[in-house]
Amino acid sequence: MPSPLFDKSGGFRKLSSFHFATLIHLGTISFCDRFISFRKDPLGKTAGQMVGAARSGRQNIIEGSERSATSKETEMKLTDVARASLGELLGDFEIFLAERGVLPWSEQSKEYQSLKSLNFPPYQHSNDASHQFWKWYHAGKAPFMPWLESKDPCVAANALIVLIRRATAMLAAQMRQQGDAFLAGGGFRERLTQRRVEARDTALEKTDSPACPKCGQPMRRRTARKGPNAGKEFWSCRGYPDCNGTLPIEAQ
Repeated sequence: MPSPLFDKSGGFRKLSSFHFATLIHLGTISFCDRFISFRKDPLGKTAGQMVGAARSGRQNIIEGSERSATSKETEMKLTDVARASLGELLGDFEIFLAERGVLPWSEQSKEYQSLKSLNFPPYQHSNDASHQFWKWYHAGKAPFMPWLESKDPCVAANALIVLIRRATAMLAAQMRQQGDAFLAGGGFRERLTQRRVEARDTALEKTDSPACPKCGQPMRRRTARKGPNAGKEFWSCRGYPDCNGTLPIEAQ
């Protein structure tokens, strides 16, 4: 049986990167509401850019997942955009700390390690996807909330930095997996071309095309592209390049 023409798509709700991107998006909205004052950001530009970068991280995971059915290349590009958007947001939180003379937590610190150890419970997909996801999310976010809802802005900023680093590492791993899958199985264009070849070969078997003199498979009409016979049709083995049997058209 031939492989499916379209890959599976739209499974973003099962991705750990999406879970963390959702946490980061909502956490950034809360952070900006509480700690980016109108006095220092009267036009809302800083807060808008931060929330926009957080949104871009989450939404590009969704779009990449939805596009995976017909374009692995687009899926990889959008995953990279998501990773880059979160990287931009990381810089904003680091600047927020720097303005206050506060260092980002060391990876060896108790705070960093505590937050790094937290995870969402496994997600079980259901047909009621939207309702079930958000019910699951609101229950699963609880362990993170003491960090994200801290009244100390530097604790909240540091917590978001840790989460962003985790999410970007997940997205980098996704990109590697997507690249490996593309190399192993090709993309939609390759499968579409293969299906066309298979359909043509099936039709060929129903015609009076000659059998290959080398392997016995049905032959197909091809046109020589170069050499003394350039532009002329000839019979070529359907097994090419594994079999290079040919016959002149007039020999059928």
